Amino acid sequence: MPVTVLLVDDEPLVRAGLRAVLEAQPDIEVVGEAADGAAVIPLVRRLRPDVVAMDVRMPLMDGIEATRLVLRTVDSPPKILVVTTFENDEYVYEALRAGADGFLIKRARPSEIVNAVRLIAEGESLLFPAAVRALAAEYGSNKARADLDRAALTEREEAVLRLMARGLSNAEIAERLIVGTETVKSHVSAVLAKLGARDRTQAVIAAYESGFVSPG
Repeated sequence: MPVTVLLVDDEPLVRAGLRAVLEAQPDIEVVGEAADGAAVIPLVRRLRPDVVAMDVRMPLMDGIEATRLVLRTVDSPPKILVVTTFENDEYVYEALRAGADGFLIKRARPSEIVNAVRLIAEGESLLFPAAVRALAAEYGSNKARADLDRAALTEREEAVLRLMARGLSNAEIAERLIVGTETVKSHVSAVLAKLGARDRTQAVIAAYESGFVSPG
């Protein structure tokens, strides 16, 4: 089954460009488009896309609020890939904190766009870990240390979280820790549950904001 994608951007040329790049791939299908975040909820409910590629800045409803609404009101919500003009954008970091699974720069090469959609859909590795780290360094805070302490991660779960923050996939973590991939998946699930994180992006942000992992 192909990865299905909903495109949300107020610029028709951007939507057309993303559609052309994505639909050139046999395993990706663009199932719909919208020009503003306000139109996302009904489209997501009707089309049930795997991934929503959404501009972070739109005139009526921006990508941050649209992300919050999708995650709050849609059962089994799609993965959300925020699309942005600027990499070091506070809006992007707020969208990630709101629950977006990753972000993509509009000037990215076609191969990067395709890879981003595939990675987001799979959910087994962090998209652009260095960029997330830089955003955390600029916009994050260390107020969440108590929350992470209350999570009471085991030593192995802490090790897995550190490797997640470095952008390693489950398979790479398994190789590093000399354990099976299924064991890593269990540890990742436990980390997400204890931190109350929707996905590994949210867990990594929590790790940075708490000071558990240094952005430097």
